[in-house]
Amino acid sequence: MADDRLSFKEMCARFDVTPRTLRYYEYIELLHPDREGRSRFYGARECARMKLILRGRKFGFQLEDIRQWLMIYEREGTEAQMRAWITLADGQLKELDEQRAQLDEARKELQNLRDSVADQITSADA
Repeated sequence: MADDRLSFKEMCARFDVTPRTLRYYEYIELLHPDREGRSRFYGARECARMKLILRGRKFGFQLEDIRQWLMIYEREGTEAQMRAWITLADGQLKELDEQRAQLDEARKELQNLRDSVADQITSADA
């Protein structure tokens, strides 16, 4: 066993994920740890992939999109992966803009309703 590999437990701790999450990422083939008997070990490649997975989740990407994007690197290399990333990022930026517009509208409606109720209370107290 190489010293630079992480155990299952260490991987969970380093990336602050639950064992269930880590097992699921393996199940859907986002991660491919080395196996020695029943033990799993994660090297630099798997740690780098985990960073990308978590960053992708932070930006709202679906796990399947992340998986497909990681597979592009394996099949076609860095440049193809970067081009695919730009396309995915453009789509996600559009989605986030739409979500922001919906949130802004919901916030505006909530603020108006809140102000209306507050005005009713003030009128009733007067």
